[in-house]
Amino acid sequence: MALTLKPLLSPFNQNSLQFQKANSKSISRLRAKAVSVSVQWDEKLLPNVIRRNRDPTWRGGFSLGVDLGMSRTGLALSKGFTIRPLMVVELRGQKLELRLLEIAERQEVDEFIIGIPKSSVGKETDQSNKVRSVAGRLAVRAAERGWRVYLQDEHGTSAEALDHMIAKGLSKSAREGKIDAYAAVKVLERYFSNSGQGIELVVPKQLELQNKLSRGPPKDTDFFPEELDG
Repeated sequence: MALTLKPLLSPFNQNSLQFQKANSKSISRLRAKAVSVSVQWDEKLLPNVIRRNRDPTWRGGFSLGVDLGMSRTGLALSKGFTIRPLMVVELRGQKLELRLLEIAERQEVDEFIIGIPKSSVGKETDQSNKVRSVAGRLAVRAAERGWRVYLQDEHGTSAEALDHMIAKGLSKSAREGKIDAYAAVKVLERYFSNSGQGIELVVPKQLELQNKLSRGPPKDTDFFPEELDG
């Protein structure tokens, strides 16, 4: 499949140091521990949707959709070709980040697809900066495990989620308790329908974490029993 991605420098090759220097000013302005970039996809860093499109027999690669809110965060899960609402988490800050990692571990997730709010013309908002800040902190923790964090434009997903729930016949009270999780479903659906195009990989600044991210998580022997022989 041919991808029309922006021809940007990947921070995972020998030019990593130059990449970090070139972006040092913008990173300082963001005051984050990670930077969001579009990269030329390395085979070790392919989003799950691209891997699946290239090789239908590919095993593994579960995705967690995240719809961040001020007080409530909706989660959705993709395993194989199915996407389902998972839960709504009412946590913030470090507690939320640790909870997301715990859920990812339990669900055998290796990538987070976080919705970033943008305007109808694709411009970022004040809320976008807050989401980037959370995604940056999460990416640092996730990279320790070889997990990837991506940002996906979520414009209009809340309205899509509401329409979907109404069509399913859910009552108003039921919608209020689940709409964030259904919004996360719509974030994942957009990610898959666009075949990963337009998403941003959130990259930790530390070279050691970049290397861990590039290596990826240890392979699950339930999916790759041949690893036991290695």
